[in-house]
Amino acid sequence: MFFESIKIMFLGMGTVFVFLVVMIYLTKFMSKIILKYLPEAPKAPEPTRAAQVKRSDDKAKVAAITAAIHHHQTTQS
Repeated sequence: MFFESIKIMFLGMGTVFVFLVVMIYLTKFMSKIILKYLPEAPKAPEPTRAAQVKRSDDKAKVAAITAAIHHHQTTQS
């Protein structure tokens, strides 16, 4: 009885192991097929003038926040 349960356990574990190995190889195969017929998208274009203006706006926001924190700390003391 004990050995029968060990056999069933190894049969189940072996089945799961074989399934996982097959799944790994099928996933790799599907990835190769997809990349062959649907290549990756081209890289994003270089930042435009609008993106550079946004960066300067971010710097202005940081400066305003820093000034507000400094003002708050000086008035609290």
